[in-house]
Amino acid sequence: MNRRTFIATTAIAAAAISLGPQALAARKKNKLPQWKGFNLLDFFSPNPNNPRPGTSEDHFRWMQDWGFNFVRVPMAYPSYLDIDRSKNITPEDVYKIDEQAVARVDNLVKMAHKYGMHVSLNLHRAPGYCVNAGFHEPYNLWRDQEALDAFCFHWNMWAKRYKDMSKKKISFDLLNEPSMREDMNDQHSKRSTVPGDVYRKIAKAAADAIRKENKKHLIIADGNDVGNTVIPELVDLDIAQSCRGYTPGIISHYKAPWANKDPENLPEPKWPGQVGDKYLSRTMLEEYYKPWIALKDQGVGVHCGECGCWNKTPHDVFLAWFNDLLNILHENKIGFALWEFVGDFGVINSRRADVAYEDWYGQKLDRKLLDLLKKY
Repeated sequence: MNRRTFIATTAIAAAAISLGPQALAARKKNKLPQWKGFNLLDFFSPNPNNPRPGTSEDHFRWMQDWGFNFVRVPMAYPSYLDIDRSKNITPEDVYKIDEQAVARVDNLVKMAHKYGMHVSLNLHRAPGYCVNAGFHEPYNLWRDQEALDAFCFHWNMWAKRYKDMSKKKISFDLLNEPSMREDMNDQHSKRSTVPGDVYRKIAKAAADAIRKENKKHLIIADGNDVGNTVIPELVDLDIAQSCRGYTPGIISHYKAPWANKDPENLPEPKWPGQVGDKYLSRTMLEEYYKPWIALKDQGVGVHCGECGCWNKTPHDVFLAWFNDLLNILHENKIGFALWEFVGDFGVINSRRADVAYEDWYGQKLDRKLLDLLKKY
């Protein structure tokens, strides 16, 4: 599908929205299940010696009891390598798989399946690219064939490991939040859109490496521009696409130091309401999701792989915004995964200053957020 066709399709979806409930009811079914769940950060750090608190069996039991059925596992590929971590990683190091570390991923997958979760494995840091800096990369995934070869090697390894597993149980989310960055090792390097033909080349190569092991493996690609925009160039490749639930950033990442140059001097977030030079409302979200709805109606599976809000946004503002966001996704049969289960964005131990937490087996549970998630 070329861009002109995609824009026309988007316009049709926009017209359907304006027609009201009857048009909404007539929309096509999402090719992906309407999964709902959480991101689990057990393998998020590139250094396994500095892990985040792990996901326990109790956590999975609670997720299941609360009605969730999906976990996304964003992994940093160095977390499962056997390398000298006192030195910068080399292209040769990228192939040094640590079987014990990979087995720990297996154990998490098995535990998730025990409690009825679909598991989506994601390379949050892939050879030659990560949306975050903080770790030396020996090459650039978007420009260097050597990086692409390594990228395909890693995905082939995971696909082979789960060769006989049903796509109802596992999927492969190729790369977290793609963008172009001039300097892969500079957190403040300017980002830009990945050219569509380049993204297609990378995604197709990885998909081929995965489907070499099982033609039915389920593959997902994160949206371009750090997960925000659809990728028309992938529509014919039988690859689902993953959007984000962070718009607008003044709500979702209020005072987050990694997302704001001057986090302490921001206008107070409101929802709905005037914030700085913009009026924030549900209409803004409806406009943001129109292309994703059009993509879903075109027959491409769509899921919101990450969503949520950092803990400095006033809780009532967060919940009002998040209710609108989740409602739009729900109306369009698009599932979601909160970033994260335990932690600053999560339902447990989020360290918010304005929440009356419920004691939950010694953990601090944000009951209002949990009830909102369960509603959809």
